[in-house]
Amino acid sequence: MNVVIMIAVLSVGNSSVYGSTRTLAALAEQRQAPRFLAYIDRKGRPLFAIIIASAIGYLSYIGASDRQGDAFTWMLALSGLSSIFTWGSICLAHVRFRQAWKHQGHSLDELAFRSQPGFWGSVLGFAFNILVLIAQFWTGFAPIGYSDMTSAELVQNFFQAYLAAPIVLLFYLPYKIYYKTPFLTVDMMDLKTGRRDLDLGHLLAEERAERASWPVWKKAYKFFC
Repeated sequence: MNVVIMIAVLSVGNSSVYGSTRTLAALAEQRQAPRFLAYIDRKGRPLFAIIIASAIGYLSYIGASDRQGDAFTWMLALSGLSSIFTWGSICLAHVRFRQAWKHQGHSLDELAFRSQPGFWGSVLGFAFNILVLIAQFWTGFAPIGYSDMTSAELVQNFFQAYLAAPIVLLFYLPYKIYYKTPFLTVDMMDLKTGRRDLDLGHLLAEERAERASWPVWKKAYKFFC
């Protein structure tokens, strides 16, 4: 069992370092992170980003201290809502993309890949993420038994439950203010840069022909999965 746990931990650590370093490098290339993080060595590795991500990994040794409970609580407070913000922003980005795509005169047949739940699936997903944030805010603001808690305990409880939100705002708002980036309307969105030139008509015809030949069980599987 220990071997299995060790392999799982190493796998998670490896994938986390790989994903976080590439994210940092991409952010740096877009001037949304310090420029030195965009450095790529001759073997294609974001070297400085790897160093930073690996250094942060040493925080795991806090687990061996006498304050490991407090450390875990605050680290969880920092990361607990991260997936909510991530998936909420993904859903919102898809909604805005589909609105811009339609506004600029494109049809869904021009898309090589489409989200299975579609536009309204992303709307629903975004709404659920907002509901989670609202519920978490209320949990932090007025926890069970809050009338018996001191002001200091209430403040601590709130930030332990909702610390990720002000952290996100702390990064987002100064960036918007400093760089004066506008909020894009659907007619301002650039939907062409970075697109590959594909013969979509031919590709879509091949895909439709292939789907038509699928048995019923495969069509059902592909619909849900």
